[in-house]
Amino acid sequence: MGLFDFLRSRQKNTASVAKERLRIIVAQERAQSGRPDYLPLLRRELLEVIRKYVNIDPDAIEIHVQRDGDQEVLELSVALPDKQDGETPTATASES
Repeated sequence: MGLFDFLRSRQKNTASVAKERLRIIVAQERAQSGRPDYLPLLRRELLEVIRKYVNIDPDAIEIHVQRDGDQEVLELSVALPDKQDGETPTATASES
């Protein structure tokens, strides 16, 4: 059993080393990407809300995050379509 215990304990150490390396790689990729993880979800939810009132293309929303020292600025740009004849929003202000 001594050899089995030796091999088994070595695997645990190898697994913990691999786990730590993976954590470092993930942390580096997050730092390099510069984009918060919540941006895709935020973009999708904003698109859903805007579509309640205006029919827009999914690519019409641009979200940028700028960092200035210890502050982050979220910039949101929405390209609204020209109003077409007979177009009405799907929700009205009285529904709120």
